[in-house]
Amino acid sequence: MPDDLQPTEPEAAWVGAEDLPVEFANTFSGTVGPNAVFVNIGSMVPPVIESDEDLANLRFVPVKPIARLALAPGGLDDLIRTLENTRRLYRDLKRLEEEQP
Repeated sequence: MPDDLQPTEPEAAWVGAEDLPVEFANTFSGTVGPNAVFVNIGSMVPPVIESDEDLANLRFVPVKPIARLALAPGGLDDLIRTLENTRRLYRDLKRLEEEQP
């Protein structure tokens, strides 16, 4: 088949993403399985510690799970690229804001 007749892959359209709830996430973990990588995303609020006794009795800090994703190895690479690109864009935006008078 000539190159100009190769099928093209359509762009993805995120329909309805704005309808999902936005959750604060600050805790992440990952586990490797035989055919997928599992990524856990959660929210952790530090407990109030008012005394040495409170600290001594603290056994763990609970994490509220928000999402658990199973990614194929290629999906993990895509996620990493997306996060790195998003971080770069965020840093660029912050730098531009700091340069404003």
